[in-house]
Amino acid sequence: MSKVPHRLVVVGHGAAGLSAALAAAEAARSHDRAVEITLVEKAPPEAAGGNTLWSPSYMRLDASDRIAPDFEDAMMAASDGRGDRQYFRTLADNATATMGWLENHGVAFCSPIYYLSAGPLRIQPVGGGRAIVGALSRAAKGFGVAFRYGCTAERIVMENGRVGAIITSGGDGARTIPADAVILAAGGFQADGEMMRTHFGPGGETLKPISPGTRCNSGDGIRMAVALGALVSGDWNGMHAEPVDPRSKNSAPVVLVYPYGIVVDRSGRRFFDEGGGLVHETWERFARNIHFETPGGTAYAILDGRLFDIDGFERAIRSEVAPLQSDTLKGLARLAGIDGAGLAETVATYNRAATGDPAQFDAARRDGLAAAAWLDPPKSNWARAIAKPPFLAYPLVGAVAYTFGGLATDERAQVLGKDGPLAGLYAAGEITGHFWGTAPNAVSVLRALVFGRIAGWEAISYFEST
Repeated sequence: MSKVPHRLVVVGHGAAGLSAALAAAEAARSHDRAVEITLVEKAPPEAAGGNTLWSPSYMRLDASDRIAPDFEDAMMAASDGRGDRQYFRTLADNATATMGWLENHGVAFCSPIYYLSAGPLRIQPVGGGRAIVGALSRAAKGFGVAFRYGCTAERIVMENGRVGAIITSGGDGARTIPADAVILAAGGFQADGEMMRTHFGPGGETLKPISPGTRCNSGDGIRMAVALGALVSGDWNGMHAEPVDPRSKNSAPVVLVYPYGIVVDRSGRRFFDEGGGLVHETWERFARNIHFETPGGTAYAILDGRLFDIDGFERAIRSEVAPLQSDTLKGLARLAGIDGAGLAETVATYNRAATGDPAQFDAARRDGLAAAAWLDPPKSNWARAIAKPPFLAYPLVGAVAYTFGGLATDERAQVLGKDGPLAGLYAAGEITGHFWGTAPNAVSVLRALVFGRIAGWEAISYFEST
């Protein structure tokens, strides 16, 4: 083993950071190379894990050892052709091997029933993201990775055109950690009000974080890299947001039954095609519409008693708070604080348009049960009259999970500057800018794991070449 150790610092304790730290430690051992690896995390130990800790961590794979042959094309389609094809090709090429690596570290996978609607096949770690964080952090510590919690990365120091150190702050004050390479895996900027307002406009700074882990993702890593000349990429007006129940104390208390009824604002007015697609095709646009365009920033999903007839409808609701319920629309409006006359008129208009055959209704797919063409906004699928008591209402607000704009990186997880890769600097996960328009469904955690692992390997390879 080499006697003079190289020093690697990983910033972030989610899927990307933990994968990077562990992969680097494994590679160093297999190459008989001495490397001191330190992972810094701004959260305390009990809260460390970023978005991953709270995520169900669905991953777009047919099975842990099988990926759809059209994965790469699907990613390019989701990004409206603006994505980096080589990045997505590398993701596809490494996805199943990464799942096998996780399995070797004790993570088991299942094939979940995803909410109610159909879509691409997905797998999920048993125990969700918490299982990933637990397994990888245990393994990394077993390989000797040092963890520093309550430690915020502030600045990267370059020496002779290469990474030389990282400055951190925390309970013990500012300190300098020597580093020959740094891997940034600190998430996006959704917890930074100023950045959110800059990129999303007024109101961006008040978006509700979808989980406690989201609150630590304040753009620190992006700012540090940009200060060194890093390029940025991705859709800076893009984010993954979902509609949640503001009454709930749960993490990510999504309410995804809105396609099966109507959605109104406080005046009782519809403003959205609730049946415009499967939930993972409409939730981002819907959540943003609620927050930025709906008076008061709150909408209401209005349903009737036939919700309870949908097999497994509970899978699409993660709020622990029961819906508001009344035997009359007037009573429901009073409970919800919705204008009663407005709601009654909207429901009557909608019901006149919802004249298709109710037997055609199928919650799991786009069933084509559309309202009459004159209805505005339209209702493209699942258009059944709201007529069977009890009548139900879920209040909804938009909540942000992660942002799309981030650092420009290549298929080797190298952070790019105007003249090429910045020597010794890598990034993986939500800190990188590879999504455009809408988030490809069930890919965020997958890409964090794959490119975190690649970043760890690349850092060790970099040490071997210097």
